Amino acid sequence: MKKIVVGNWKMNPSSLKEAENLFEKIVKLMPRLKNTEVVVCPPVLFIEELEEISKKIKIGAQNVSSEKEGSYTGEVSAKMLKNMRVKHVIVGHSERRKIGETDIDVNRKIKATLSSSLVPVLCIGEEVRDEDNKYFDFIKTQLRDSLENISKSDITKIIVAYEPVWAIGTGASAATATEFFEMGIFIKKVLSDKFGLKVVSKIRIIYGGSVDEKNAEEFIKIGKADGFLIGRASLNAEKFSKIIKTCEVSNR
Repeated sequence: MKKIVVGNWKMNPSSLKEAENLFEKIVKLMPRLKNTEVVVCPPVLFIEELEEISKKIKIGAQNVSSEKEGSYTGEVSAKMLKNMRVKHVIVGHSERRKIGETDIDVNRKIKATLSSSLVPVLCIGEEVRDEDNKYFDFIKTQLRDSLENISKSDITKIIVAYEPVWAIGTGASAATATEFFEMGIFIKKVLSDKFGLKVVSKIRIIYGGSVDEKNAEEFIKIGKADGFLIGRASLNAEKFSKIIKTCEVSNR
């Protein structure tokens, strides 16, 4: 199973020219890939232009509407993204949840994404790690509710991104590779109870939260990560390409 590296540019950069320059630099620095997929999720207004630059990198979206069409000002549907040749969609990012998005909303968005044959990157993660380990129950609830009524055939199309909220942002520290390894086992247990162990073996579980070129190797080797969801480091072509190389080399 190929590793996957997803770059989330968030609300950056501020112009199309900057976006094109960054994308072109990433393409230039990227190693030749056989075992790793690379996805970049720019602001939606840059998607079509970046699609024309190179096919080495797949283009994704940072969000999607749960509605098919209609009077939803400012929203972008899964069908629209499909027509823009988008392949992956980040769903349920903590920054979306922070402004009111619920697990029910996430579930509807996953279904909309799958209905247009797009790949959802489902983000889950706790705000704090309490001493009583109740954060495990929080993750279990996020998974259960976000994946309500998702079929066994569809669950294998979903990528699960564990991105603890406390590890995101300037000044934050990443989880340890051991902490991710432990959480990865727990996520697989929750999913296997719902979908079966055989099915879960086909689901990629990736890590996000202060990933950089220095800690990526540990998450692959010790944490057994199937890849990464990267924010800040994806805006630095050199750092992003080093992380991609780490994934490619580790999967040979």
